[in-house]
Formats: sequence, C-alpha cells, structure tokens
Amino acid sequence: MSESYDFLFKFLVIGSAGTGKSCLLHQFIENKFKQDSNHTIGVEFGSKVVNVGGKTVKLQIWDTAGQERFRSVTRSYYRGAAGALLVYDITSRETYNALTNWLTDARTLASPSIVVILCGNKKDLDADREVTFLEASRFAQENELMFLETSALTGENVEEAFLKCARTILNKIESGELDPERMGSGIQYGDASLRHLRQPRGAQTQSKQPCSC
Repeated sequence: MSESYDFLFKFLVIGSAGTGKSCLLHQFIENKFKQDSNHTIGVEFGSKVVNVGGKTVKLQIWDTAGQERFRSVTRSYYRGAAGALLVYDITSRETYNALTNWLTDARTLASPSIVVILCGNKKDLDADREVTFLEASRFAQENELMFLETSALTGENVEEAFLKCARTILNKIESGELDPERMGSGIQYGDASLRHLRQPRGAQTQSKQPCSC
C-alpha cells in the first residue's frame, strides 16, 4: 500500500567524515544507535514520514560521505535539496573549522535558499568538547542557520533537528517564499496535498503562483 503524504522534501546530511552523520540518520529512522558504523562510501539513503504542523511530510534523506575522495560523487546529489543537516563533532575542532566549505557547497550546488540546521553532534561526549555551544551558536547566527546540539547515541535532539528543518520549509511554502512547483525546489506535492489544493484556501494560494510562460 502506497504512503499518503502532503509533501515530499529532499534532505541532505553533510559534514566532515567521522562526525556521526550516518548514526544521526539511523537514529532518526530506526530510533536506535548504529553500532560499528563505518565511513560512508558515496551516498546512503533513508526516508521517513513525519507529521509537521498538521501536514504529513515524507523526508527523503541523502546521507553523504564526508571524505574528500568522495566529494565529486556526493556533490552531484546536492541538486534540488530543500533542507540539510550540517553536522560537526563537538569534540573535533577540525570538523567545526570545515563547516564554511560545506555550507558554501550546499548553497552553491543545491540552492541559495536551502534551509540548513547546524548540528553539533556527540553531545554525550561533553567532557571531550573542543567547540563551545556559544561559539557554534554565533557561527549559526552569522550564517542564518538554525542550531542544535545532538547525540546520535542517546537520541537527544535528533528527531527535533529533522522536524525543525521540515517545519521551516513548510512555513516558507505557506508564506509563498518557496514554490514547490519550481524546478529544483526539492519539494513535491503528495497525493494528500492535491486534495487540499481543491479547497478554497489552497486554490487561492495556487492562483498567486506566477505563470511560467
């Protein structure tokens, strides 16, 4: 039986190798920690249907390899992404210093309007912390990013990171800032959404969309 949802959002999980990107995705989808996680080769994929602001949204999530040698492969998956989790490891200054490069890639290759949430992962290893919450919070503010510290091990803030990003995308659709019908928006209407479009409010919103001619 096919899933019914209002919207489908394409998500990326990006950041340096060893920051726990695959573990975050696994925790979000399976609700458990991924033991013995190896470095991702190329790209891995996962999806989950969530409820966001009264709407049913399918998140299609691409987990990209953080190693430099896979960069050319992973970059090709950036195109048409609506949202991204930008991940660093709070115990590794090196992964934090690389954030600007990852963010530039996302905004250049996906879309300048991609919704990004910064995730300081491995919050459970606070004793080994090399990056303070305040420092990362400032970086997020300066670059207009949302920010959370997460733990793929305990699950803390993992679901919230994905939902927060999805909620922001949904708000931008409702305000007219994002147009799901624009090619490369990373957003698709689901079957359930097409039914809503027949309602007066939906029809009104649809009429505001510019003609492509």
